[in-house]
Amino acid sequence: MKAKKFDTDFNSGKDITGSLDLSKIRRPNQEQRRVNVDFPTWMIDSLDKEAARLGVTRQSIIKVWLAERLEHTAQ
Repeated sequence: MKAKKFDTDFNSGKDITGSLDLSKIRRPNQEQRRVNVDFPTWMIDSLDKEAARLGVTRQSIIKVWLAERLEHTAQ
């Protein structure tokens, strides 16, 4: 498919997903990397209590809190 036809189809609201190679799709700055962090027991207990209260996992609450802090710091 030529770029002009692709743009026309996209702009008119047609489904263009058949023209895309979704096997190589990536979200910029969203790649995951594993890190290990050691926390004191009291901190893990507090994280687990708060995560249970919110109905999320410990990992989720750590990610959300870190993201909030980093966004706040960037402002």
